[in-house]
Amino acid sequence: MTTTTRIKKVAVLGAGVMGSGIAAHLASNGIRTVLLDIVPPGETSADPAKRNAFAAGGVTKALKARPAAFLRKEGADLITVGNFDDDMQLIADCDWVVEVVIERMDIKRSLFARVEEHWTPGTIVSSNTSGLSIEGMLEGRSDDFKRHFLGTHFFNPVRYMHLLEIIEGPTTDAAIVDDMAHFVRRYLGKGVVFAKDTTNFIANRIGVYGMMSTIHAMRELGYSIEEVDAIVGKPMGRPKSAAFRTADIVGLDTFIHVAQNCYDTLTEDPQRDTFKVPDYLHAMIEKGLRGQKTKAGFYKKVGKAVSTIDLDTLEYRDKVKADLPELKKLKKISDVGKRVKALVEGDGRAAKFAWHVTSRTLAYAATIAWEIADDVVNIDRAMRWGFNWEQGPFETWQALGVKETADRMRADGLSVPGWVDEAAAKGGFYVEEGASESYYARSGGLANVPQIPGRLSLQGLKASGKVVEKNRSATLIDLGDGIAGVEFHTKMNTVDPDLTTMLNTACDIVERDFDGLVLANEGEHFSAGANVMMLVMAANQKKWDQIDAMVKSFQDTIMRLTYLSKPVVANPHGLTLGGGCEMAMSADVTLFSQETYIGLVEVGVGLLPGGCGNLNMLKRVLRGIPKKAPMIDRLPLIQRAFEAIGMAKVATGAGEAFDVGFGRASDQIAINRDTRINDAKRTARYLADQGYTAPIPAGNLVLPGKDGAAAIQLAVYGMQLSGFVSEHDRLIAGKIAHVLTGGDLADGRKAIAEETINELEREAFLSLCGEKKTMERIQYMLMNNKPLRN
Repeated sequence: MTTTTRIKKVAVLGAGVMGSGIAAHLASNGIRTVLLDIVPPGETSADPAKRNAFAAGGVTKALKARPAAFLRKEGADLITVGNFDDDMQLIADCDWVVEVVIERMDIKRSLFARVEEHWTPGTIVSSNTSGLSIEGMLEGRSDDFKRHFLGTHFFNPVRYMHLLEIIEGPTTDAAIVDDMAHFVRRYLGKGVVFAKDTTNFIANRIGVYGMMSTIHAMRELGYSIEEVDAIVGKPMGRPKSAAFRTADIVGLDTFIHVAQNCYDTLTEDPQRDTFKVPDYLHAMIEKGLRGQKTKAGFYKKVGKAVSTIDLDTLEYRDKVKADLPELKKLKKISDVGKRVKALVEGDGRAAKFAWHVTSRTLAYAATIAWEIADDVVNIDRAMRWGFNWEQGPFETWQALGVKETADRMRADGLSVPGWVDEAAAKGGFYVEEGASESYYARSGGLANVPQIPGRLSLQGLKASGKVVEKNRSATLIDLGDGIAGVEFHTKMNTVDPDLTTMLNTACDIVERDFDGLVLANEGEHFSAGANVMMLVMAANQKKWDQIDAMVKSFQDTIMRLTYLSKPVVANPHGLTLGGGCEMAMSADVTLFSQETYIGLVEVGVGLLPGGCGNLNMLKRVLRGIPKKAPMIDRLPLIQRAFEAIGMAKVATGAGEAFDVGFGRASDQIAINRDTRINDAKRTARYLADQGYTAPIPAGNLVLPGKDGAAAIQLAVYGMQLSGFVSEHDRLIAGKIAHVLTGGDLADGRKAIAEETINELEREAFLSLCGEKKTMERIQYMLMNNKPLRN
C-alpha cells in the first residue's frame, strides 16, 4: 500500500513550538492529527481540560502565531489534543507517529518505549530531532519497530521552511523512506534531502558552522554586529536577516543547543573548536536574552527604535548603520554567483570579512561532504531550502571558480580535500551540457543531477529550445502536452506594455496551436503589479490619452484571457499585487502557491484597480446569485468586495486568499513550490480534455447604484471623522464605491454589462491620476518602497 492511501492520520508527540507547528501544517493540509504532550506538573485532577492544557495550549499558540502557523485556521478542527498519560492509545490507529519532544536522548528513548506499547505494526514512527543519533534512539526497540523508524527533521517555522531532512536508521525499510518522501513532498509541500545519521545532519551542521565561524571572526577581526549583518546577508546570497538577526529569530537558546551538540559529539572533527560557544552567548541566556521570543537578543526593538547589544557589557546601545560603501555597487548585480564573486575578490573591509567566512565554510563543507551526505546535490539543496541561501556551498564554489578558489584557500593555509581537485579536473562540482546538468559524484565520475519528482523547469525548457515567442518582458514557452506558458521576466515581474503585448501574442498563438495556457514564472514573485514609473511620467506630462490607452489595453488583455476559447490557468506565488492580482484573477482556475501574498493594493498609491480588478471582485462575491433574485440584498456582498479593494487587503497565504475573496470554489492550492508549474500545466490539460468552452459573461451584475454607493460612502465618512482615513482616502473610496455599485445607470433592477464596469473603472482611474495627492503617493512609494498616508 502506498503512502497516498496510508497516511490519513498522524500523531504528533510534543506540543511545543515545533510540535504544534507540525500539527498545524498537517491539519491545514487535511490530515487528521492527534497532538499529545505531558500532563502539567503537579496536575492531579481528572479534568481532561486541565490535563491536556499543554497540548491545547500548543494549538492556541499556533492559531495566534505570527507569521501564521496554519495555512487554513479551520484546520485546527482536525486536531485532537491529549496527554501522554491518558491518551497514548490514540496512536494505535494513526498511520504515522512523529516525536517532537525536548532534545534529550534519555527522554526520547523513554517515550519510544511507551510508543511501542501502543504501536500498531506497519505504522511509521519518526523523530524530529535536529541532530541526535537516530540509531541511538532505538536502543531496546524491536526489530520490526526499527524497520519502520526514521528521522524526519522539519525546520522552523514549519509552514514556511521548505526543507525536510530524511535520515534512515541502520535497518529502516527502504520502502518506508520512499513512502515518507512521497508523502511529505506531495501532501506537505516539502523539499526532501537525504542525510546520513551524523551529528546535526546536513543543514544544521554546515549552517551552524558558518554562523559560529562568523561570530568568532567578528571578534577576532574587529567588526561590529551591524557590519557583519550588512556583509553576510544579501551581498553573500544569504537571507536579509543575515547572521545575528537570524540567530534572534531562531532563538539563541536553540542555536546554542545545536552548536553545543556539535561540540560535544564531534570529538574527531578538526574544526571542533569553531562550535565552542563564546562565554558572552551563555551570559546572554542567563540574562534571559534569547532573541525574538524574549524580544531581546543581539537586537532589541522598543517601539520603532532598534538597539544593538554591546557584547562586552551586555547592555544595549543605539544601532549604528554600517559604513561599507563597497557594498552599494553589489546591489546592481542580480546574479548571486557573480555578486559573491565580485564581493570576495574585492580589497575593502567587507571583502576581507566575506572571504574569511566564505572560504572557511566552503572548505569545511568539502571536508565533511561524504560524512553527511551521498552527494553535493543534497548538501546544496539542504542549505538553500533549510537556511534560505540563494546558492548552496558547492554551487557558490562553482560560481567562484573551483580551482582558483581552492588555490586561494590553500594559499591562506586552509586545508582542502583532494577530491576537490578531481572535481575541478572534471569541470567542477556541476557541469552543464545544453539542457542537462551533471554533478561530480563521490565515485569520481559525473552523474546526472537527480530531478525533483514532478518539477517542470522553465529554464530547462528554454534551454531545450521550447521558446515559442519572446520579448524583453515575457516569454511564451511550450510546456509540452499541448499546453503553453507565459513567463514574466521584468524587474519584480511588474506589468508593462511589452508584457501586455506578449499576453496578447500568447492568446493569438494558443488559439491556433495549443490546447491551453498557463501564467507562471520561476522568479521570487509572480508580479508586484504595474510599473507605476511609466504612469508618473505620463501624468506629469498630462498625457491623459496615453494613460487611458494604456489602461484600456491592459483591461482588454485581461478580458481576452478571461474569454479565451482555450483554458487559462494562473499560478501566482509570492507577491501577487495590483496588476499581478488582476492577471491571476483573469484565469479559469487560479492555482495559488502555498505562500501567495495576493491583493488589490492600488489604494496605497492613490488609485483603484485598473485592470478589471473591480469587475472580477464583483463576479467573485456575487457568484451564485441569480439575476432574478429581488429578495437578495447584494449590498453586503458588494461591501465585501469594497473592503478587499478599499482597505488594500493582502492575503498572507493561499488559505487567506479564499477568506478575503480572491479564491473561488473552482480554484486550488499548489502545496509544493517545486511542482506548482507542472500542477498548473496538468490542470490546464485536464480542463482541455474535459471539453472546455469559454465562460459566459456574468449576467447577474444587478447593482444598487447611487443608493448603494451612498451607504458605503457614509461608512467611510464615519471612519474619516474617527481619524481612521484621510480626506484623500475618502475620495478614492468614493470612486471605488461608484464603480462597484454600477455608477449612475444602475438601479438595483437590471443587470449591468461587464464592459460598463470596466468603463467606470477606467474613468475613475484616469481621474485619480490627475490628483496631486495621488502623484505624491506614487512618488513616495517609488522613493521609499512604502505607502504614504496623505
